[in-house]
Amino acid sequence: MSDPVLRVRDLTRIHGPGCPRCRELTGDHHGTNICPVCGSVVAVSGVSFDLWPGEILGLMGESGSGKSSVVKLLHLDDRPTAGSAVFRDRDGALHDLATVDEAVARRLRDGRFGMVHQNPHLGLNYRVSAGGNIAERLLCSGERRFAAIRERALALLTRTEIPAGRIDDQPGRFSGGMQQRLQIARALAPQPELLFLDEVTTGLDLSVQARILDLILEIQRELGVAMIVVTHDLGVVRLLAGRTLVLRHGRVVESGLTDQILEDPQHAYTQQLVMSAL
Repeated sequence: MSDPVLRVRDLTRIHGPGCPRCRELTGDHHGTNICPVCGSVVAVSGVSFDLWPGEILGLMGESGSGKSSVVKLLHLDDRPTAGSAVFRDRDGALHDLATVDEAVARRLRDGRFGMVHQNPHLGLNYRVSAGGNIAERLLCSGERRFAAIRERALALLTRTEIPAGRIDDQPGRFSGGMQQRLQIARALAPQPELLFLDEVTTGLDLSVQARILDLILEIQRELGVAMIVVTHDLGVVRLLAGRTLVLRHGRVVESGLTDQILEDPQHAYTQQLVMSAL
């Protein structure tokens, strides 16, 4: 078996001054992620998992459970208070995302990672064209040949079901579903090894959601890119993720194969999530 793309151990993020009892007095058993001693917010505590090449891992939980905080840490938008997250680069080099310097962090974000946000305004530049959005990512990852950039942009737009004739249109002229597909195209531009999908179907019509999810599965099958999917939607996690972590109050309360978790949930919180979706 190949080595994992990502090996996460005891990933923890505390917002505030912190104290020796923050982690002890918060979490699922205490029903809160706010430390009663110092008032710090324990956004994430003790999260550990391996992500394998080509795997889609689901992070599931209600708002405030810590799932988006995990992604922020892994995408290098924030730094952990404790723990490690070792990413294996395509050249075999290992990078601990908890300690890399800003130059390496920028190179990983620009060339090795892709991010698709729930709100397209966070993932797209509305001041440039659809093709320009893809070009920005390619330029950041080191590509300088205009012809190669244009060719890659056209290929990605076609792959994400955006008419090539709209390459020079502004994203603001696209529908919500097309904006999400453009985000995916932009994220895939530098051929990343790891793709983060944060509530990518929330707020879209059901028919549009289905097309986005089908596109994500096709891309995963064709490119073998590893993905981490953040969602509160059981239908999304069931369709996309082979394994799932369920988070509550910043802790993983259940983990395993997605089908097993959804068919026979062991934790009371997971049971509540499953029952509420029926």
